Amino acid sequence: MKNHYKLLLGLVFGIVLGSLAHPYQELPWMKHLTDIVMVPVGQIFLRLLFMIVVPMVFSALVLGVYDLARHQGVGKVASRTLFYTVIASTCSVLIGIGMVNFFRPGDGFKVDPHVFETTKSSMDTITANANASKTFGQAIVEIIPKNPLEAAVKALEGEMLALMFCALFFGFAFYVYQKASKKELLIMPILEEIFNGSLVIVEMAMKIAPYAVFAIVFNTASKFGLEIFESLLYFAAVVVGGLLIQQIIVYGLLLKFVAKRSPRDFFSNSKEVLLYAFSTSSSNATLPKAIEVAETKLGLTPSISRFVLTVGATANQNGTALFEGVVVLFLAQVFGVDLSIGQQVQVVVMCIVAGIGTAGVPGGSLPIIMIIMKGVGIPPEGIALILGVDRFLDMCRTTLNVSGDLVIAALVDDKSEISDLEPVHEIIK
Repeated sequence: MKNHYKLLLGLVFGIVLGSLAHPYQELPWMKHLTDIVMVPVGQIFLRLLFMIVVPMVFSALVLGVYDLARHQGVGKVASRTLFYTVIASTCSVLIGIGMVNFFRPGDGFKVDPHVFETTKSSMDTITANANASKTFGQAIVEIIPKNPLEAAVKALEGEMLALMFCALFFGFAFYVYQKASKKELLIMPILEEIFNGSLVIVEMAMKIAPYAVFAIVFNTASKFGLEIFESLLYFAAVVVGGLLIQQIIVYGLLLKFVAKRSPRDFFSNSKEVLLYAFSTSSSNATLPKAIEVAETKLGLTPSISRFVLTVGATANQNGTALFEGVVVLFLAQVFGVDLSIGQQVQVVVMCIVAGIGTAGVPGGSLPIIMIIMKGVGIPPEGIALILGVDRFLDMCRTTLNVSGDLVIAALVDDKSEISDLEPVHEIIK
């Protein structure tokens, strides 16, 4: 059986069996099953992937920028990546806000005051993260790391942009040095081997992926059950509907008319990555597999796909941007805050900007949403209302984020660019 079918079976069985086990979650045998088997299996798999994110991001970006600069393509690729990212993010936010204004899921929503008590610990964490946010000027300055090693250590805790900046700068600096010295740099083969070794670890991890996906989804379903969706079904339907419109219509049109590719074939060849993104809720954890699929199944140029996908894992969060816009307007409706057209435009801009740099880990968008809510006068504690369905919606928006990264890589890809990087499928063979 092909691996993507195994992943799908793991996903389905995890949802079904986890939901059936939900009534028994407090029983001793159930706790032992979760603590001794399910949690370790899922965590081992995720840790294998998170383990290689830092070396893969650094080596992929340095190699990608170095290779593109040697062929005078880095400026072109970076500008096209930014252009398509802004276009796609703008479309996603406008779709989300348009759907909230049309369907108005927050009207008549009954606020349960106890929800704020039962989610106090989660709220405390999110509030602390939001309060720790930096001003725009500080955020720009701190993209440049004082200590690259510290940025690498904290990369999965929100410092990924600093690490990426360091890699981008080193890649360009190596090109400048190589051009001036007229000699091949010894460090480039080393970085290629680090990247290649990371891919081998990905292949090893994928052997246990179906079982890990089952364990992760089983844990979620057994903990929360299906009833968490009942009170927020309308809100969740609006979010999922917006994500589907972005995925099918916006991405489909861009692929067909700009990239000149068949959307059906493109998404069919990407299905393993999308299932993987849905299961893990993490763009960072999905990055290694996305790079492999981009080169082996989608036929993208290695230097371009590695550059765009690595940057996109942090800087292209279309699904997150859409979700943030929907949540802010939904909670405005819940609390009776009437946002003017100007304030809604402010929300659109803030969501587009916030989508760049949102942590590519589960729940990474929640502090950002609180910051946006504060900016337009919505009670930030209202975010507790959507915590019950956030895990499921996080899975959905992460899938769109990863899909968007692949689509933008296809839009940016120019087959006239010559790459001397070894394709992934040759490495794996």
